[in-house]
Amino acid sequence: MQKLISRTQAANSLLCVGLDPVGEDAQVARRLAEVIDQTSEYAAAFKPNLAFFLSREDGVKLLRDTVQRIPESIPVILDGKFGDIANTADHYARFAYDVIGADGVTVNPYMGDDAIVPFARPGKLVFVLAKTSNKPAHSLQDVALTRGGTLSDCAARVTRKLDEQHGGIGLVVGATNPEAVARIRSLTPEQWFLVPGVGAQGGDLQATLKAGLRPDGSGLLINTSRALWQATDAGAAARELVKQINQFRPVVETQHIASPR
Repeated sequence: MQKLISRTQAANSLLCVGLDPVGEDAQVARRLAEVIDQTSEYAAAFKPNLAFFLSREDGVKLLRDTVQRIPESIPVILDGKFGDIANTADHYARFAYDVIGADGVTVNPYMGDDAIVPFARPGKLVFVLAKTSNKPAHSLQDVALTRGGTLSDCAARVTRKLDEQHGGIGLVVGATNPEAVARIRSLTPEQWFLVPGVGAQGGDLQATLKAGLRPDGSGLLINTSRALWQATDAGAAARELVKQINQFRPVVETQHIASPR
């Protein structure tokens, strides 16, 4: 968590650069390098999506090479939405942290504490799914509970307790529902949110920032993937996104820092 806080302050940014590589393998490796090099100055974090790498013949190697290219000062969140329990979860954690070298992961909490705690290593980040950015016809996240609130609210409360015990545990809260962002922020006033859904999925950036920012102007990582991957100049697109985000938060102007590994 301290690495994330230090990076957001140094880069004056809440932008999380999503890496969802599409295209032929040879082109993808080159484009990944371009996007990383062009956006590193503006990135508060990078988020490679595990599925987009595992679908390739040498995907694990490509993922490791990608993580190695990201400057050491920038946190890497492996978006695997891991959700198994006990020793299986422990092996997923070993893969994410020891094999790939990620600083954090995303986790599905459906199986409870056992699916989350194995990832809560000292010095690592865990973002637990609470209210995601998709809009299914039948969403378990929106099921009302007899004691009040929804299942996503319950996930937020559980995650807050686990964060108090272990540290470094935040939430995934989608930008497509600012009301849910505000509600979950009221339940978890201190935790960091990883926020997908801005851009291609139609999330409202200004409404999301208003609903989810902490009083100090932090607490959110705004993830963008396709808009940067498809941009002619990913660096210019990232710079513009940071500018848009910073219009709606109190910030202190600092020099951008991006040191190589």
